[in-house]
Amino acid sequence: MVHHAIPGSEPEFDPDSHDEQPEAALHSLIERLENEVSALHLNSFNQADALALGLLLVELATKRNLPVAIDIRRNEHVLFHVSLPGATPDNELWVQRKSRTTERYAEPSLLVGLKGRLGGGRLEDNGWFDEARYASHGGAFPIFVEGTGHVATATVSGLPQKADHDLVVEALTTWRQSITVDSGLA
Repeated sequence: MVHHAIPGSEPEFDPDSHDEQPEAALHSLIERLENEVSALHLNSFNQADALALGLLLVELATKRNLPVAIDIRRNEHVLFHVSLPGATPDNELWVQRKSRTTERYAEPSLLVGLKGRLGGGRLEDNGWFDEARYASHGGAFPIFVEGTGHVATATVSGLPQKADHDLVVEALTTWRQSITVDSGLA
């Protein structure tokens, strides 16, 4: 799911840019991510669902020739994992670190990093943030079940961080719509 700025509006905040960007663009992206989290709560999520979601991510990435690692886990229990052509061992390390961030904060890893930029600076600038274990870069997204909370994390690594995040959101949105239609809830 690609998000473009509305003509005449501020460009969307780019977390990979080293240029100064408007604080309003940062707030706007944070709001978008918070809305995505709210919109993507599920009624249930099990290992068969992890497989279906993982295969959808593989399909989307393969059609686009994306060199990514894809991972779905419940804490340390890996439910789905694949490394597509072009992905590197570094992507596996990023998957682990981004997943831990989402598991710890129950928020998308990109959102954790963006909130750390509010008021200037970066989350990584804090001495307590262990960059060997955590990464506040986009690509890990919490899977919430209504009435239960955060039950799993879907992660993509290999693209710029916002593209990693958007691929997971696109797959979750598509998959959620398909299960809603299949269950007759549409």
